Amino acid sequence: MSQIKCFAPVADTNAKILILGSMPGLASLRAVEYYAHPRNIFWRIIESLINLDAKSSYEQRIQALIVAKIALWDVLQSCSRAGSLDTKIEKSSQIPNNFQFFFEKHPHITHVFFNGAVAEQIYQKLVRPELRISRIAYLRLPSTSPANASITFECKRAAWQAILATGELK
Repeated sequence: MSQIKCFAPVADTNAKILILGSMPGLASLRAVEYYAHPRNIFWRIIESLINLDAKSSYEQRIQALIVAKIALWDVLQSCSRAGSLDTKIEKSSQIPNNFQFFFEKHPHITHVFFNGAVAEQIYQKLVRPELRISRIAYLRLPSTSPANASITFECKRAAWQAILATGELK
């Protein structure tokens, strides 16, 4: 099993919201795009939150996030994992991203939303105890992964509406 690495964050200095996954899955790593698996509903949910056409290219989707002041990243910088499932991440291989530096460079972020329980658990264990920033509110949202099939799209979309409740979106 080899080490896999996350992508660079999608963010500019005006970002107010950060959405965190754990680590891109195999389809995303191959495509070099966040949430590239065709059954991952992340982009469908984002379309319902911001002014985004469902037929937008990946570059247009990323630009729409930036315009909406939403940053996108992963909790882990690298890890070892067989396949795409978060449950297969080897705990001893987890190396988190440098969030202290990230939040210093993105001082307007007030809300962090976790795309699923594993992202939140890893962040709370490996990042939060070392973080020296207290201005941030946290909320776990249901994972958009196709592996999280026990929750309907409608229920997931309703939960993700919490991003709108922050009042931070344009």
